[in-house]
Amino acid sequence: MKKRKLTPKQQLFADEYIKSGNAKESAIKAGYSPKTAYSIGNENLKKPELKSYIDAKLAEIESHKIADAKEILEYFTAVLRGETREVVVVATPAGAEEVERAPDEKTKLTAAKELLKRFPMSDEIAKEQLRKIKAEADLAEAKAKLADYEVKIRQEEFSDNEDENRTDDLTGAVQQGMEGIFDNAEIET
Repeated sequence: MKKRKLTPKQQLFADEYIKSGNAKESAIKAGYSPKTAYSIGNENLKKPELKSYIDAKLAEIESHKIADAKEILEYFTAVLRGETREVVVVATPAGAEEVERAPDEKTKLTAAKELLKRFPMSDEIAKEQLRKIKAEADLAEAKAKLADYEVKIRQEEFSDNEDENRTDDLTGAVQQGMEGIFDNAEIET
């Protein structure tokens, strides 16, 4: 099968996409209509000849120009430790002034979270968060069942006053069934 050559428009689109990573903007810069740029951009990215051209061009880019994992981890660590400086604009009586300062706590926290995502410990955190969410869902489901049982009990109490023993038995069964899921204070009788 013969490899199709890119049209000048397609090649310009691919070159712009490599620079920006934005398919719509790349399509507009390549000369496609702004009205159809979004769909044409996405369509172009699915074409095998365009995809292979983009992949080949990206492979040509020197690897030292792209941060590797070690460099990224070192940067996050430097931010977390307050070793980097950021420039902020501060209002002064004389006007706006640029000031260099260490990263604030929010920035350090973000760096710490990014670092944690890359270590095996984050799997444990994710498992615990998932376990917590599941437990909360189970608890909500159990509370809903308990509420349904309570409604049934109340309905039986109002419809059949003679059978108090049966109601007490049902209430006891509900409490026993919910044991271990709720604190005793949460179970109303």
